[in-house]
Amino acid sequence: MFKRILVPFDGSTIAEQALHKAVELAALTGAELFLLTVYRHHSMLEASFSMVRPADPGNLDSVLRDHAQGVVDHGRKVAHAAGAKQVRAFIKPGQPARTIVAWAKEREIDLIVIGSRGLGSIEGYLLGSVSHKVTGLADCPVLVI
Repeated sequence: MFKRILVPFDGSTIAEQALHKAVELAALTGAELFLLTVYRHHSMLEASFSMVRPADPGNLDSVLRDHAQGVVDHGRKVAHAAGAKQVRAFIKPGQPARTIVAWAKEREIDLIVIGSRGLGSIEGYLLGSVSHKVTGLADCPVLVI
């Protein structure tokens, strides 16, 4: 039935619920389980418009990438605690919905299991949530939890 299941994971409570459901489905079908955390690329142009100017801003992309790595590592631990035997976890910069869908297509994912609401900003309320966008863009079935 399903050979490859993707869980976009942002560390939210609903993302953890989606992960638990994906672990169940993977156990039932023998599918591989993949986690993907997408972080927003921070451009220097955006930084130049910031009203806050720290003395040493450092490399903001590195900070965001490190945070994303922590989130996906936490997701891997949650999946193992829920009974997953093997979980492959990845991070990727980009716009969340489009990055999730492109990543799923590249890796021939059979099912995306995603939380209905994550840690998105008010932009999600105005422009549509990531899960809503993923359901509209994905070539494979999407289970929204």
